[in-house]
Amino acid sequence: MLKRRIYDFLLEWKQRQNKKPLIVNGARQVGKTYIIREFGKQEYNNFLEINFILNPEMKSIFSSSLLVDDILTRLSLYFPNFNFTSKNTLLFFDEIQKCPNCRVAFKSFAQDGRFDVIASGSLLGLHFGQDPDLDEPIASLPVGYEEQITMHSLDFEEFLWAKGYNTNTISYIKSFLAREEKVPESINTKMEELIKEYIVVGGMPEVVVAFLSTNNYGEVHRIQENILASYIDDITNHSKSVDGIKIKKLWASIPSQIAKENKKFQYSKIEKGSNKRKYESAILWIIDASFASCCYNVSKPVFPLKGYIKEDYFKLYYNDIGLLCASYGFEMKSQIITSALEGEIKGGIYENLIADILLKKGYPLFYYKEEESEKEIEFLIYKDGEVRPIEVKAKRGKTISLNSFIEKYKPKTAYKLIEGNIGRDGAKLTLPHYFAAFL
Repeated sequence: MLKRRIYDFLLEWKQRQNKKPLIVNGARQVGKTYIIREFGKQEYNNFLEINFILNPEMKSIFSSSLLVDDILTRLSLYFPNFNFTSKNTLLFFDEIQKCPNCRVAFKSFAQDGRFDVIASGSLLGLHFGQDPDLDEPIASLPVGYEEQITMHSLDFEEFLWAKGYNTNTISYIKSFLAREEKVPESINTKMEELIKEYIVVGGMPEVVVAFLSTNNYGEVHRIQENILASYIDDITNHSKSVDGIKIKKLWASIPSQIAKENKKFQYSKIEKGSNKRKYESAILWIIDASFASCCYNVSKPVFPLKGYIKEDYFKLYYNDIGLLCASYGFEMKSQIITSALEGEIKGGIYENLIADILLKKGYPLFYYKEEESEKEIEFLIYKDGEVRPIEVKAKRGKTISLNSFIEKYKPKTAYKLIEGNIGRDGAKLTLPHYFAAFL
Protein backbone atom coordinates (compact mmCIF):
# COMPACT_ATOMS: atom_id res chain seq x y z
CA MET A 1 0.00 0.00 0.00
CA LEU A 2 1.38 3.40 -0.99
CA LYS A 3 1.49 5.75 1.95
CA ARG A 4 -0.66 8.78 1.15
CA ARG A 5 -0.85 12.08 3.00
CA ILE A 6 -4.63 12.21 2.69
CA TYR A 7 -4.93 9.22 5.05
CA ASP A 8 -4.01 11.46 8.00
CA PHE A 9 -6.71 13.91 6.94
CA LEU A 10 -9.25 11.10 6.82
CA LEU A 11 -8.27 10.03 10.35
CA GLU A 12 -8.74 13.60 11.58
CA TRP A 13 -12.10 13.83 9.78
CA LYS A 14 -13.24 10.58 11.42
CA GLN A 15 -12.60 11.99 14.91
CA ARG A 16 -14.79 15.07 14.43
CA GLN A 17 -17.94 15.22 16.49
CA ASN A 18 -20.26 16.77 13.92
CA LYS A 19 -18.65 15.75 10.68
CA LYS A 20 -20.30 16.24 7.32
CA PRO A 21 -20.28 13.75 4.45
CA LEU A 22 -16.98 14.07 2.63
CA ILE A 23 -16.45 14.28 -1.13
CA VAL A 24 -12.97 13.39 -2.37
CA ASN A 25 -12.39 15.15 -5.68
CA GLY A 26 -9.52 14.65 -8.08
CA ALA A 27 -8.49 13.56 -11.54
CA ARG A 28 -9.00 10.01 -12.69
CA GLN A 29 -6.48 7.42 -11.44
CA VAL A 30 -4.91 9.46 -8.64
CA GLY A 31 -5.81 6.74 -6.12
CA LYS A 32 -9.06 8.03 -4.60
CA THR A 33 -10.95 4.73 -4.55
CA TYR A 34 -8.00 2.71 -3.28
CA ILE A 35 -7.15 4.94 -0.32
CA ILE A 36 -10.79 5.36 0.77
CA ARG A 37 -11.33 1.60 0.58
CA GLU A 38 -8.22 0.94 2.69
CA PHE A 39 -9.30 3.61 5.17
CA GLY A 40 -12.75 2.07 5.49
CA LYS A 41 -11.42 -1.45 6.00
CA GLN A 42 -8.75 -0.43 8.51
CA GLU A 43 -10.59 2.17 10.59
CA TYR A 44 -14.23 0.94 10.77
CA ASN A 45 -15.89 -2.21 12.00
CA ASN A 46 -18.41 -1.96 9.16
CA PHE A 47 -17.54 -0.74 5.69
CA LEU A 48 -19.90 -0.70 2.70
CA GLU A 49 -18.78 0.32 -0.79
CA ILE A 50 -21.16 1.04 -3.66
CA ASN A 51 -19.87 1.87 -7.14
CA PHE A 52 -22.60 3.39 -9.31
CA ILE A 53 -20.82 2.52 -12.56
CA LEU A 54 -20.25 -1.13 -11.69
CA ASN A 55 -23.66 -1.41 -9.98
CA PRO A 56 -26.04 1.00 -11.78
CA GLU A 57 -29.05 -0.75 -10.26
CA MET A 58 -28.03 0.76 -6.91
CA LYS A 59 -29.24 4.15 -8.11
CA SER A 60 -32.78 3.00 -7.31
CA ILE A 61 -31.87 3.19 -3.61
CA PHE A 62 -31.98 6.96 -3.93
CA SER A 63 -34.93 7.25 -6.31
CA SER A 64 -37.58 8.03 -3.69
CA SER A 65 -37.50 9.16 -0.05
CA LEU A 66 -34.03 10.36 0.98
CA LEU A 67 -34.57 10.03 4.71
CA VAL A 68 -31.75 7.97 6.20
CA ASP A 69 -33.99 5.24 7.62
CA ASP A 70 -35.72 4.80 4.26
CA ILE A 71 -32.34 4.61 2.49
CA LEU A 72 -31.14 1.97 4.98
CA THR A 73 -34.28 -0.07 4.41
CA ARG A 74 -33.66 -0.14 0.67
CA LEU A 75 -29.94 -0.87 1.18
CA SER A 76 -30.90 -3.91 3.27
CA LEU A 77 -32.53 -5.43 0.19
CA TYR A 78 -29.12 -5.58 -1.48
CA PHE A 79 -27.03 -6.20 1.65
CA PRO A 80 -29.22 -8.25 4.03
CA ASN A 81 -26.32 -9.28 6.27
CA PHE A 82 -24.69 -5.88 6.60
CA ASN A 83 -24.69 -4.45 10.13
CA PHE A 84 -25.46 -0.72 10.06
CA THR A 85 -23.90 0.10 13.43
CA SER A 86 -24.24 3.69 14.56
CA LYS A 87 -20.91 5.56 14.88
CA ASN A 88 -18.87 2.66 13.52
CA THR A 89 -20.01 2.37 9.91
CA LEU A 90 -18.53 4.00 6.82
CA LEU A 91 -20.63 4.21 3.67
CA PHE A 92 -18.52 4.80 0.57
CA PHE A 93 -20.31 5.88 -2.60
CA ASP A 94 -17.92 5.70 -5.55
CA GLU A 95 -18.52 7.23 -8.99
CA ILE A 96 -21.17 9.38 -7.37
CA GLN A 97 -21.48 11.46 -10.53
CA LYS A 98 -23.68 8.65 -11.84
CA CYS A 99 -26.19 9.06 -8.99
CA PRO A 100 -26.92 12.74 -8.30
CA ASN A 101 -29.67 11.92 -5.80
CA CYS A 102 -27.14 10.16 -3.61
CA ARG A 103 -25.38 13.48 -3.17
CA VAL A 104 -28.69 15.21 -2.46
CA ALA A 105 -29.14 12.70 0.37
CA PHE A 106 -26.03 14.05 2.11
CA LYS A 107 -28.22 16.58 3.90
CA SER A 108 -30.15 13.74 5.50
CA PHE A 109 -26.96 11.89 6.49
CA ALA A 110 -25.44 15.08 7.95
CA GLN A 111 -28.52 15.84 10.01
CA ASP A 112 -28.91 12.24 11.13
CA GLY A 113 -25.29 11.85 12.23
CA ARG A 114 -25.24 8.11 12.84
CA PHE A 115 -23.12 7.07 9.88
CA ASP A 116 -19.96 8.36 8.26
CA VAL A 117 -20.23 8.96 4.53
CA ILE A 118 -17.51 9.44 1.91
CA ALA A 119 -18.11 9.86 -1.79
CA SER A 120 -15.75 10.02 -4.73
CA GLY A 121 -15.80 10.25 -8.48
CA SER A 122 -14.12 11.73 -11.51
CA LEU A 123 -15.07 14.97 -13.28
CA LEU A 124 -17.44 15.89 -10.45
CA GLY A 125 -17.29 19.60 -11.21
CA LEU A 126 -18.40 18.82 -14.74
CA HIS A 127 -21.13 16.35 -13.88
CA PHE A 128 -22.80 18.52 -11.29
CA GLY A 129 -23.78 21.44 -13.48
CA GLN A 130 -21.59 21.34 -16.57
CA ASP A 131 -21.80 17.91 -18.13
CA PRO A 132 -24.52 17.70 -20.81
CA ASP A 133 -24.31 13.90 -20.65
CA LEU A 134 -25.36 13.69 -17.00
CA ASP A 135 -27.72 10.74 -16.68
CA GLU A 136 -30.23 12.59 -14.51
CA PRO A 137 -30.74 16.25 -13.58
CA ILE A 138 -29.74 17.06 -10.03
CA ALA A 139 -32.48 18.49 -7.82
CA SER A 140 -30.34 20.62 -5.49
CA LEU A 141 -26.85 20.37 -4.08
CA PRO A 142 -26.65 19.86 -0.29
CA VAL A 143 -25.05 23.26 0.34
CA GLY A 144 -23.66 23.43 3.87
CA TYR A 145 -24.05 19.71 4.45
CA GLU A 146 -20.93 18.35 2.76
CA GLU A 147 -17.18 18.87 2.85
CA GLN A 148 -14.84 18.57 -0.10
CA ILE A 149 -11.14 17.83 -0.45
CA THR A 150 -9.07 17.44 -3.60
CA MET A 151 -6.71 14.50 -3.92
CA HIS A 152 -3.74 14.75 -6.27
CA SER A 153 -1.27 12.22 -7.57
CA LEU A 154 1.68 11.51 -5.26
CA ASP A 155 3.68 14.58 -4.28
CA PHE A 156 7.46 14.41 -4.11
CA GLU A 157 7.54 13.53 -0.42
CA GLU A 158 5.03 10.72 -0.97
CA PHE A 159 7.25 9.58 -3.85
CA LEU A 160 10.17 9.43 -1.41
CA TRP A 161 8.05 7.36 1.01
CA ALA A 162 7.27 4.97 -1.86
CA LYS A 163 11.00 4.71 -2.59
CA GLY A 164 11.61 3.62 1.01
CA TYR A 165 12.74 6.86 2.62
CA ASN A 166 11.25 7.07 6.10
CA THR A 167 10.15 10.17 7.99
CA ASN A 168 13.37 10.31 10.02
CA THR A 169 15.49 10.42 6.86
CA ILE A 170 13.29 13.07 5.30
CA SER A 171 13.31 15.11 8.51
CA TYR A 172 17.10 14.97 8.46
CA ILE A 173 17.11 16.38 4.92
CA LYS A 174 14.61 19.08 5.92
CA SER A 175 16.87 20.09 8.80
CA PHE A 176 19.41 21.55 6.38
CA LEU A 177 16.76 23.96 5.14
CA ALA A 178 15.80 24.92 8.69
CA ARG A 179 19.45 25.73 9.47
CA GLU A 180 20.16 27.03 5.96
CA GLU A 181 23.23 24.83 5.77
CA LYS A 182 24.67 23.14 2.70
CA VAL A 183 23.55 19.56 2.21
CA PRO A 184 26.45 17.05 2.12
CA GLU A 185 27.29 16.53 -1.54
CA SER A 186 26.60 12.80 -1.54
CA ILE A 187 23.09 13.39 -0.15
CA ASN A 188 22.44 16.38 -2.38
CA THR A 189 23.50 14.44 -5.48
CA LYS A 190 21.18 11.57 -4.55
CA MET A 191 18.26 13.92 -3.95
CA GLU A 192 18.83 15.61 -7.30
CA GLU A 193 18.74 12.18 -8.93
CA LEU A 194 15.45 11.45 -7.16
CA ILE A 195 13.82 14.70 -8.25
CA LYS A 196 14.75 13.86 -11.86
CA GLU A 197 13.14 10.45 -11.39
CA TYR A 198 10.05 12.22 -10.11
CA ILE A 199 9.97 14.46 -13.18
CA VAL A 200 9.83 11.49 -15.55
CA VAL A 201 7.73 9.13 -13.40
CA GLY A 202 5.42 11.63 -11.74
CA GLY A 203 2.95 10.67 -9.06
CA MET A 204 0.17 8.65 -10.67
CA PRO A 205 -0.08 5.62 -8.35
CA GLU A 206 -0.16 2.95 -11.06
CA VAL A 207 2.90 4.50 -12.68
CA VAL A 208 4.81 4.72 -9.39
CA VAL A 209 4.00 1.12 -8.45
CA ALA A 210 5.14 -0.07 -11.89
CA PHE A 211 8.38 1.85 -11.60
CA LEU A 212 9.10 0.47 -8.13
CA SER A 213 8.44 -3.11 -9.22
CA THR A 214 10.19 -3.05 -12.61
CA ASN A 215 12.61 -0.09 -12.67
CA ASN A 216 11.59 0.03 -16.33
CA TYR A 217 11.02 3.44 -17.87
CA GLY A 218 9.42 1.80 -20.90
CA GLU A 219 6.69 0.34 -18.67
CA VAL A 220 6.32 3.73 -16.99
CA HIS A 221 5.80 5.42 -20.35
CA ARG A 222 3.29 2.81 -21.52
CA ILE A 223 1.07 3.40 -18.50
CA GLN A 224 1.41 7.18 -18.78
CA GLU A 225 0.33 7.02 -22.42
CA ASN A 226 -2.73 4.99 -21.37
CA ILE A 227 -3.63 7.60 -18.77
CA LEU A 228 -3.25 10.42 -21.28
CA ALA A 229 -5.45 8.47 -23.70
CA SER A 230 -8.09 8.09 -20.97
CA TYR A 231 -8.07 11.87 -20.57
CA ILE A 232 -8.88 12.23 -24.26
CA ASP A 233 -11.69 9.70 -23.80
CA ASP A 234 -13.05 11.80 -20.93
CA ILE A 235 -13.04 14.88 -23.15
CA THR A 236 -14.87 12.95 -25.86
CA ASN A 237 -17.44 11.43 -23.52
CA HIS A 238 -18.16 14.35 -21.22
CA SER A 239 -18.30 17.44 -23.38
CA LYS A 240 -20.51 18.72 -26.14
CA SER A 241 -19.26 17.67 -29.55
CA VAL A 242 -18.15 21.15 -30.63
CA ASP A 243 -16.61 22.00 -27.26
CA GLY A 244 -14.87 18.64 -27.23
CA ILE A 245 -12.90 19.59 -30.32
CA LYS A 246 -11.87 22.87 -28.68
CA ILE A 247 -10.88 21.14 -25.45
CA LYS A 248 -8.73 18.61 -27.32
CA LYS A 249 -6.98 21.39 -29.25
CA LEU A 250 -6.40 23.31 -26.04
CA TRP A 251 -5.10 20.24 -24.18
CA ALA A 252 -2.75 19.41 -27.06
CA SER A 253 -1.34 22.95 -27.01
CA ILE A 254 -0.29 23.04 -23.36
CA PRO A 255 3.06 21.21 -23.74
CA SER A 256 4.12 23.60 -26.51
CA GLN A 257 2.94 26.59 -24.45
CA ILE A 258 5.09 25.39 -21.55
CA ALA A 259 8.06 24.90 -23.85
CA LYS A 260 8.18 28.48 -25.15
CA GLU A 261 10.18 31.28 -23.54
CA ASN A 262 7.16 33.46 -22.79
CA LYS A 263 4.94 30.98 -21.00
CA LYS A 264 1.97 33.34 -20.74
CA PHE A 265 -0.91 31.43 -22.27
CA GLN A 266 -1.53 32.49 -25.86
CA TYR A 267 -4.75 31.55 -27.64
CA SER A 268 -3.00 31.98 -30.99
CA LYS A 269 -0.85 28.95 -30.13
CA ILE A 270 -3.99 26.79 -30.20
CA GLU A 271 -4.97 27.98 -33.64
CA LYS A 272 -4.34 31.14 -35.60
CA GLY A 273 -6.84 33.91 -34.87
CA SER A 274 -8.39 32.24 -31.80
CA ASN A 275 -9.32 34.27 -28.73
CA LYS A 276 -10.56 34.15 -25.15
CA ARG A 277 -14.21 34.09 -26.12
CA LYS A 278 -13.70 30.97 -28.22
CA TYR A 279 -11.61 28.99 -25.73
CA GLU A 280 -12.54 30.26 -22.26
CA SER A 281 -15.03 27.43 -21.64
CA ALA A 282 -12.44 24.86 -22.79
CA ILE A 283 -9.93 26.22 -20.26
CA LEU A 284 -12.50 26.01 -17.47
CA TRP A 285 -13.25 22.41 -18.48
CA ILE A 286 -9.58 21.38 -18.31
CA ILE A 287 -9.18 23.01 -14.89
CA ASP A 288 -12.44 21.60 -13.47
CA ALA A 289 -11.43 18.15 -14.69
CA SER A 290 -8.18 18.49 -12.68
CA PHE A 291 -6.08 17.88 -15.79
CA ALA A 292 -4.25 21.18 -15.40
CA SER A 293 -4.04 24.21 -13.12
CA CYS A 294 -4.00 27.91 -13.81
CA CYS A 295 -1.22 30.18 -12.56
CA TYR A 296 -2.40 33.81 -12.61
CA ASN A 297 -0.35 36.95 -12.98
CA VAL A 298 -0.99 39.53 -10.26
CA SER A 299 -0.81 43.29 -10.66
CA LYS A 300 0.76 43.69 -7.22
CA PRO A 301 2.84 41.10 -5.34
CA VAL A 302 1.15 41.85 -2.02
CA PHE A 303 -1.30 40.10 0.28
CA PRO A 304 -3.92 38.97 -0.59
CA LEU A 305 -2.54 37.81 -3.92
CA LYS A 306 -5.96 36.62 -5.05
CA GLY A 307 -7.20 40.19 -4.86
CA TYR A 308 -4.78 41.32 -7.58
CA ILE A 309 -5.33 38.63 -10.22
CA LYS A 310 -5.14 39.71 -13.85
CA GLU A 311 -7.52 37.18 -15.33
CA ASP A 312 -6.32 37.61 -18.91
CA TYR A 313 -2.71 36.88 -17.99
CA PHE A 314 -2.11 33.30 -16.92
CA LYS A 315 -0.19 30.09 -17.54
CA LEU A 316 -1.45 26.51 -17.61
CA TYR A 317 0.52 23.69 -16.02
CA TYR A 318 -0.10 19.94 -16.03
CA ASN A 319 -1.23 18.62 -12.64
CA ASP A 320 1.21 15.71 -12.87
CA ILE A 321 4.78 16.39 -13.97
CA GLY A 322 5.27 12.82 -15.17
CA LEU A 323 2.34 13.09 -17.59
CA LEU A 324 3.80 16.32 -18.99
CA CYS A 325 7.15 14.62 -19.53
CA ALA A 326 5.41 11.68 -21.22
CA SER A 327 3.52 14.04 -23.54
CA TYR A 328 6.84 15.02 -25.15
CA GLY A 329 7.64 11.40 -26.01
CA PHE A 330 9.69 8.59 -24.51
CA GLU A 331 13.04 10.13 -25.48
CA MET A 332 12.41 13.01 -23.08
CA LYS A 333 12.94 10.66 -20.14
CA SER A 334 16.60 9.97 -20.96
CA GLN A 335 17.17 13.65 -21.68
CA ILE A 336 15.94 14.54 -18.17
CA ILE A 337 17.67 11.70 -16.31
CA THR A 338 21.05 12.35 -17.95
CA SER A 339 20.72 16.18 -17.77
CA ALA A 340 21.22 16.31 -21.54
CA LEU A 341 18.18 18.49 -22.23
CA GLU A 342 18.86 22.09 -23.17
CA GLY A 343 16.87 25.14 -24.27
CA GLU A 344 13.59 26.75 -23.30
CA ILE A 345 11.76 23.45 -22.95
CA LYS A 346 13.97 22.47 -20.01
CA GLY A 347 13.05 25.66 -18.20
CA GLY A 348 9.38 24.98 -18.87
CA ILE A 349 9.56 21.45 -17.50
CA TYR A 350 11.24 22.63 -14.31
CA GLU A 351 8.65 25.38 -13.93
CA ASN A 352 5.90 22.75 -14.23
CA LEU A 353 7.76 20.65 -11.65
CA ILE A 354 7.62 23.50 -9.14
CA ALA A 355 3.98 24.23 -10.02
CA ASP A 356 3.21 20.53 -9.38
CA ILE A 357 4.99 20.66 -6.02
CA LEU A 358 3.40 23.93 -4.86
CA LEU A 359 -0.09 22.87 -5.91
CA LYS A 360 0.17 19.62 -3.96
CA LYS A 361 1.39 21.53 -0.91
CA GLY A 362 -1.78 23.63 -1.05
CA TYR A 363 -0.31 26.85 -2.43
CA PRO A 364 -2.47 28.68 -5.00
CA LEU A 365 -0.44 29.40 -8.13
CA PHE A 366 0.52 33.01 -8.88
CA TYR A 367 3.31 34.71 -10.80
CA TYR A 368 4.41 38.32 -11.25
CA LYS A 369 5.36 40.18 -14.39
CA GLU A 370 4.95 43.89 -14.96
CA GLU A 371 3.37 44.68 -18.31
CA GLU A 372 6.19 46.88 -19.60
CA SER A 373 9.03 44.74 -18.31
CA GLU A 374 10.69 41.51 -19.37
CA LYS A 375 11.42 40.64 -15.75
CA GLU A 376 9.29 37.82 -14.41
CA ILE A 377 9.00 35.96 -11.12
CA GLU A 378 7.79 32.43 -11.83
CA PHE A 379 5.86 31.94 -8.59
CA LEU A 380 4.67 33.86 -5.54
CA ILE A 381 3.66 32.21 -2.28
CA TYR A 382 2.37 33.61 0.99
CA LYS A 383 4.48 32.19 3.82
CA ASP A 384 5.33 33.30 7.35
CA GLY A 385 3.36 36.52 7.03
CA GLU A 386 4.83 37.77 3.75
CA VAL A 387 4.65 37.28 0.01
CA ARG A 388 7.77 35.43 -1.11
CA PRO A 389 8.98 35.21 -4.70
CA ILE A 390 10.31 32.02 -6.28
CA GLU A 391 12.61 32.14 -9.29
CA VAL A 392 13.19 28.82 -11.02
CA LYS A 393 16.41 27.99 -12.88
CA ALA A 394 16.77 24.67 -14.67
CA LYS A 395 20.48 24.73 -13.78
CA ARG A 396 22.09 27.84 -12.37
CA GLY A 397 22.20 31.39 -13.65
CA LYS A 398 21.83 35.04 -12.83
CA THR A 399 18.68 36.21 -11.09
CA ILE A 400 18.09 39.65 -12.55
CA SER A 401 14.32 39.46 -12.00
CA LEU A 402 14.66 38.21 -8.44
CA ASN A 403 17.28 40.84 -7.58
CA SER A 404 14.99 43.57 -8.90
CA PHE A 405 12.05 42.18 -6.91
CA ILE A 406 14.09 42.09 -3.70
CA GLU A 407 15.26 45.66 -4.19
CA LYS A 408 11.75 46.95 -4.86
CA TYR A 409 9.61 44.95 -2.39
CA LYS A 410 12.19 43.98 0.23
CA PRO A 411 10.95 40.52 1.28
CA LYS A 412 12.79 38.93 4.19
CA THR A 413 13.23 35.77 2.11
CA ALA A 414 13.20 35.21 -1.65
CA TYR A 415 13.81 31.77 -3.14
CA LYS A 416 16.10 30.86 -6.03
CA LEU A 417 15.62 27.22 -7.05
CA ILE A 418 18.53 25.68 -8.93
CA GLU A 419 20.46 22.51 -9.60
CA GLY A 420 22.93 23.09 -6.81
CA ASN A 421 23.05 23.49 -3.03
CA ILE A 422 21.79 25.73 -0.22
CA GLY A 423 23.14 29.21 0.27
CA ARG A 424 21.92 32.64 1.39
CA ASP A 425 22.91 36.07 0.15
CA GLY A 426 20.92 38.68 2.01
CA ALA A 427 17.24 38.01 1.38
CA LYS A 428 18.01 35.56 -1.43
CA LEU A 429 17.91 31.94 -0.31
CA THR A 430 19.24 29.55 -2.95
CA LEU A 431 17.84 26.01 -2.77
CA PRO A 432 18.01 22.81 -4.81
CA HIS A 433 14.76 22.18 -6.69
CA TYR A 434 13.71 19.35 -4.39
CA PHE A 435 13.49 21.68 -1.39
CA ALA A 436 10.38 23.27 -2.92
CA ALA A 437 8.60 20.23 -1.49
CA PHE A 438 9.57 21.33 2.03
CA LEU A 439 8.68 25.03 1.86
